[in-house]
Amino acid sequence: MSGINRSITPDSRLSLIDRHLPNTPQVQRLLKREGRAHVFNDLETLRRVTEAIISGGKRTGIDDEDDDYERYGLYFSEPIGYIIRADGSQIPLYYGEIKIVKTTGEYHAIPRTSPRRTS
Repeated sequence: MSGINRSITPDSRLSLIDRHLPNTPQVQRLLKREGRAHVFNDLETLRRVTEAIISGGKRTGIDDEDDDYERYGLYFSEPIGYIIRADGSQIPLYYGEIKIVKTTGEYHAIPRTSPRRTS
C-alpha cells in the first residue's frame, strides 16, 4: 500500500517550511551553523512534492519506538531541490520525505538524498 492513509495536517510553524526554501533567513542560519542546508527548488516544488508523497509515497524505515515520527518518501525523476553548502556549491536532490509527528499528525516535507537510515 502506498500513500498516507490517515488524517494529517501541515505543521503550522513557518520556520520548518522556511528552513527548506532558498534564500530565507532560516537557510542562512543553517549555512552558518551547519555549513549546509537541504532546500526545495521553490515553494511550488515543495507543494507538488508534498501532494505526490501524500498520494503515493512509501513508508520508510523500521518502526522505532524511540522515534516520534512516521516517515514517507518518494523518488522523483527530476531534481526537486538541492543541498547548498556555505561555499555556494550545490548537489541536486531527487528524494522527498514527509515527516509526521506520531502523536499530533502534524507534518512537514524535507528534500533529501535518500530515505533516513535507521540504526
